[in-house]
Amino acid sequence: MAKAKTARFDVDMLREFAGAKTFARGQPYHRSGQVEILLIEPQRVLAQVTGTDEYRTELTGRGDDFDGECSCPAFADRGFCKHLVATALAANELGDEEAEASGTSVSRIREHLRQKGVEALVELVLDLATRDPALLRKLDAAAAPKDVDDKTLGARLRKAIDRATRIPDYVGYGEASDWASQVDSVLDTVAELPSERAAVVIELADFAIKRIEQAIASLDDSDGHCGPLLERASDIRLAATCELRPEPVKLARDLFVREMEDDYGSFSGAMVRYADALGEVGLGEYRRLATEAWAQLPPRGRGRAQSDGHDNRDQLMRILDFFAERDGDVDTRIALRAKDLSSQWKYLQLAELCRAQGRKDEALRRAEEGLWMYEDERTDDRLLTFVVDGLAKAGRKKEAEAHLWRVFEKAPTFELYGRLQKLGGNSARERALAFLEEEVLKDKTTRGQYWGWNAPADLLICIRIGEKNFDAAWAIVRTQGASMDLKIELAKTSETTHPADALKVYLAQVDALVNSGHGSSYEEAAKLIARMAKLRDKGEHVAYVLELKVRHGRKRNFMKLLA
Repeated sequence: MAKAKTARFDVDMLREFAGAKTFARGQPYHRSGQVEILLIEPQRVLAQVTGTDEYRTELTGRGDDFDGECSCPAFADRGFCKHLVATALAANELGDEEAEASGTSVSRIREHLRQKGVEALVELVLDLATRDPALLRKLDAAAAPKDVDDKTLGARLRKAIDRATRIPDYVGYGEASDWASQVDSVLDTVAELPSERAAVVIELADFAIKRIEQAIASLDDSDGHCGPLLERASDIRLAATCELRPEPVKLARDLFVREMEDDYGSFSGAMVRYADALGEVGLGEYRRLATEAWAQLPPRGRGRAQSDGHDNRDQLMRILDFFAERDGDVDTRIALRAKDLSSQWKYLQLAELCRAQGRKDEALRRAEEGLWMYEDERTDDRLLTFVVDGLAKAGRKKEAEAHLWRVFEKAPTFELYGRLQKLGGNSARERALAFLEEEVLKDKTTRGQYWGWNAPADLLICIRIGEKNFDAAWAIVRTQGASMDLKIELAKTSETTHPADALKVYLAQVDALVNSGHGSSYEEAAKLIARMAKLRDKGEHVAYVLELKVRHGRKRNFMKLLA
């Protein structure tokens, strides 16, 4: 009895991973023989799929744990595509044993090349390279003579890096991947240089970092190629530095300058990354340099956030905080943060550190100071929450409620109303409602001061909806008006108790949606029309729909929804 084939890829998972539509589109490609399996390995399938063009597909993994890549535009835009589905189905049908017995294209080519002499292979590769500039550059970099002096080798590989990173005009999205691949190939060559060439490697890595950073402005890097390239060049530089073990003080000074001047993160956190190469002597020099630079910076208070320009304040603070934390010096860590209180967020960071170090009283004092310092600005919800929660836990609920009232009366929101009600109970609820009712009676010109809602009336309506006090909510709508979204929300929640009010809102919204002329608007209008059918007499509704057909008969997509 013949042994049944074991499917390489789980079909149910394949359908789920690709999506039903993509899976269905991939099946005909497999059935019509448009997939040519090039290579099958235990954890890899390589194929060529003929569609609008010829696409290279690669699947990795097995069973229900797999992934893939395809050279087609659809994969770049949306991910797992029909060509990958077709490749998986073809691999399942072929099976491992049959693939090994019949031989794939790649295995046949490999066997053919093994039978040729070295000279023939050399000529074949050179012929291909002269027709493919990218391959030629890759081979040229790899062929850099290893027995030449450092200066000659460095000059040759600098030239290779320059060629790979050069952008004559602009690299678009479709070409960015090839550009990055060329750069990565040159970095391969640099990384493979022996340890005795560490000084050359550092020089080349620095040059590569500089060239990649220069290229960023002339490249569509939507897929984020440059970040990993910079990270790799930085890792190559770090490994070479650890091999070379330069004089620690000189290394510290060099890295400190690079970190302070870094715009793309290539040397971010350099002190920590290079800690082994720096040693205690180098770290001490790094600390001295950071301390001197920090002392030159003026304290920042309110209004000073943008006044000092690019002063590396955050980088310096992180460096010095590293040492203070290592020393267990909490006072210094607090003092570092207290030097920059140019925003509510800075106050919050300071307060959170104090709390984390067990200094709860100081944490609350610092956070409250931040609220008062910026009381004329929109309050940062995170800082307010820190203060209110801290005061409440300390049994100081009246003070916590006072902070909430101060913010609520400047910029009332539904969230603040809920917190006031939770903290102050029914008396707080009544006070908030009275405040909002008084506000809705004011002249409309005063309402622009509120953030989060267009007017206190909107907030009051939301509160009444939450309480299911629909009579009060509709009364506000009639006297003060409201946004259409809010009226729709009220209508939907109160259809059974206020059908006439809801119907009036739906009628107005249907007209607005249909007149907008968009497909999605038509669909929303049709849904509202269906709701309206439940709110009035059947004959009246039928007449309304017929009237809509007469008025909007030329809007075919809308007519289809009314059919």
